[in-house]
Amino acid sequence: MFERAHSFGEELRRRRIAAGLSLGALSARVHYSKAQLSKVETGAKRPSPQLARLCDAELRADGALEALLPTGAARAKGGPADRSSLVGRRQILGAGAAGFLAWGGQAPAAHGDTGGETLLEVSRALFDQFRRLGQSAPPGAVIPALDEQITLLGSLAGRTGRRTSCGLVALSARYAEYAGWMAQEAGDEAGALRRTDQAVALAAAAGDEHLASYALVRRGLITYYRGEAAETVALVDGASGGGLPPRIRGLAAQRRAQGHALAGEYDACMRALDEARALLALSVREDGAPVLGTTNVTDPASMALGWCLLDLGHPARAAEVLDRECPRLPTQALRTQARYGVRRALAHALAGDPERACDLVGRLLLTSDIVGSATIAVDLRRLARTLARHSHHPAYLAIAPRLTAALASASPVG
Repeated sequence: MFERAHSFGEELRRRRIAAGLSLGALSARVHYSKAQLSKVETGAKRPSPQLARLCDAELRADGALEALLPTGAARAKGGPADRSSLVGRRQILGAGAAGFLAWGGQAPAAHGDTGGETLLEVSRALFDQFRRLGQSAPPGAVIPALDEQITLLGSLAGRTGRRTSCGLVALSARYAEYAGWMAQEAGDEAGALRRTDQAVALAAAAGDEHLASYALVRRGLITYYRGEAAETVALVDGASGGGLPPRIRGLAAQRRAQGHALAGEYDACMRALDEARALLALSVREDGAPVLGTTNVTDPASMALGWCLLDLGHPARAAEVLDRECPRLPTQALRTQARYGVRRALAHALAGDPERACDLVGRLLLTSDIVGSATIAVDLRRLARTLARHSHHPAYLAIAPRLTAALASASPVG
């Protein structure tokens, strides 16, 4: 591993000199100290994925430097992916109706559907309320209520007419999918995958096989936060078929862009974002059905551009985009505000503006603590490490105690 780190340093030095940059000049551009860069170039200090991406961008290395990172250094979590849990679409569909019966549901009843429409409408409205609750409450507090709703909907499905029964089972699949997201937010990957599988089985029992493809997009978010770029791209490639609804294909393209960004593949990332923008513009909401993915981001493709530019090593451009998009988020969407707000602060910190970064994160620290997000904590830790390089800055000293407290209470991803 040390030899690999030394190879990175030699290549960094070679490319820096070829670009006509002194050590001090590169230091000023990536906002790392000259001493730190010197140690990296000599092999005395191991490079971080963050530094590799910044240098790749500044030296136009197209990911060549990040490819030289020591094995495992590019992983956000450090551990290998659990291949047994990241199954493909065909395997997921195999659960189908059998998974529904194991869950305890019953076959749709043949009797009348009196009152069924009202029951379904109320159940869908309640789901919207749970999603609003998930924006401000810790995920661990929301998950048990979601699990209870899944059980209740199964019981109700066995006592209604066929059409309403299928609608209730399909809705219970959305509850399970959302519970999977909350489990990931709580840092429980196994629980997230288990509930996502449950969602696919329930959807298949209701005649909806599209959710199996969307489940790959959800799994792609897990591999993304593990730092596994190739795995993220490979997973969502299974959710790109022409027969799928535009929204699912658009969300898949957006996740693919994040995977390419994580790998430092700028052109592939931009192509995927263009595809996502076009597909999401075509998507229309199914009658009464809950929307897949976020409902709080006005322009998902633009927000994803800011997100990806940061991973690609262009923090100043990322900050510019996120500065434009974040104020458009609903004020009551605390979890979404914290997610993109911390990312925005990180972009400013990496762009060499610690005062602006501290101001932004200072407003969010209470929110990020309330929502209890393990995924937001990933960027919060990156931000803390970046700001620690400005340990004597008055703005950093003012927020350091609260930042440390927030990180101490954060759940790890895994």
